[in-house]
Amino acid sequence: MICGAAGAAAMPPFDVFPAIAAPMTVAVWLIDGADDPARTGRDRLWAAFGAGWWLGLGYFLAGLWWIGAACLVDGLTFLWALPLAVLALPIALAVFPGLGFALAARLWSPGPLRIFALAFGLGVAEWARGLLFTGFPWNDLGMTLGAIPPLAQIASLIGLHGLTFLAVAVFSAPAALWSPRPRDASAAAPIVAALALLGIAAYGVVRLAAPPSPTVPGVKLRLMQPNVAQGPSFAPEHKDAILRRYLDLSARDGSLARDGVGVTHLIWPESAFPFILSRDPQALDDIASLVGPRGLLITGAARVETAAGRDPNYFNSVELVGGDGLRRERYDKQHLVPFGEYVPFATLLEATGITQFVQTPGGFTAGSGPRRLEVPGLPAATPLICYEAVFPTEIGDAFSRAARPGWLLNLTDDAWFGATPGPYQHYAQARLRAIELGLPLVRAANSGISAVVDGYGREIVSAPLGVEAALDADLPEALPPTWQSQFGSLTAAALGIAFLVAALLGRYRR
Repeated sequence: MICGAAGAAAMPPFDVFPAIAAPMTVAVWLIDGADDPARTGRDRLWAAFGAGWWLGLGYFLAGLWWIGAACLVDGLTFLWALPLAVLALPIALAVFPGLGFALAARLWSPGPLRIFALAFGLGVAEWARGLLFTGFPWNDLGMTLGAIPPLAQIASLIGLHGLTFLAVAVFSAPAALWSPRPRDASAAAPIVAALALLGIAAYGVVRLAAPPSPTVPGVKLRLMQPNVAQGPSFAPEHKDAILRRYLDLSARDGSLARDGVGVTHLIWPESAFPFILSRDPQALDDIASLVGPRGLLITGAARVETAAGRDPNYFNSVELVGGDGLRRERYDKQHLVPFGEYVPFATLLEATGITQFVQTPGGFTAGSGPRRLEVPGLPAATPLICYEAVFPTEIGDAFSRAARPGWLLNLTDDAWFGATPGPYQHYAQARLRAIELGLPLVRAANSGISAVVDGYGREIVSAPLGVEAALDADLPEALPPTWQSQFGSLTAAALGIAFLVAALLGRYRR
């Protein structure tokens, strides 16, 4: 458990990536202990599962404690959820590394090839964590490499899941210096791992040395980061003051487009309004006056649809507002946050007083439209609301090569989590999507981190966490399609199969 907690230091904002070697090395020795010939086969699996569960519990407790900060925004209402967020979630997530250990134990051998058994087991378990039960791939072990730009560049070839297989293999290699059978100890494994890590870094350094990305002609973006706190201050009775703050910050120097000069596209963060924008004509008029006839606002907003005889449906959306008012083009968030935006098994749980954090009647409804936004004056975008940006499989499968978008748009509100590691981790995962796909990322976050990055993950502009800011930037052009954008998870799967073959070879030799 202590080793797992130490591994969390490899994640943002600390980024001490060698720290993950502690839990990965100890993981090998723990499974060595579970693989005692005196145990029955079932006992070995249970012993391995238990070791993985405890290690995972430490990792998730130390890496995800900040989720509990959201429970304190409105403490009188949601204090009951604090133990669930801080303790119950890590307890549940720890099942995945436990299963990964058990799978590795089935492939175990005493020699250096057992490194590949662990890499395969944990790689499959992390992949499953991102898919099952709506998925939660936060702080996937691959982010050990993915949060460091030079080390992350190889994600353009193998994606996050490929990074996970590699990270486990590289950082568990020191364990090969010792083996239950002394003749099986190997100094070659950590040397090969070190050379592999140097090769990954060299590839990244060369790739990042590319010239600055060209920009889309005639496009000037302004990202507004208002740093508005959640809770009682973000309430309908304060809507006029909040909107005025947005307008003043967005027009800080009067350079919004009027005659084809200045900002062409203004971008505001997720759920920017404590009211339904489409039902507030005065707010729409104020925004239209701000952007003028040539400008356009891209903003997060709650949206409602009503039908006769039915309860209204609320959506967490991206909407467009021009000088002529609200446009028809929009995107509704598809991957909602359980208990944040809706309550699973609502009929049962709401009877006990449990509600979602976002106070919309009945919670949000998931969108069903395509993940593609056609914005006048810009290339087509892939919109990502909040933590939709942490799901690489969903994003990579959202478009074919023929329909490849020109950029990624991430609107989010991380103010729920304050000045904790959460917003840093969220930004790093969103930036990795840009590297994987070779697409620029435009990220507007209420409290930060807002940024524009190119298809290599290089920052063009950024605003730090917890400040009020307005960022001006050109829109970088997309890079040529990356291997990852063309073939998705196939390369990572091939890498995992290669590791499986190596592990089976070690077991055969046993």
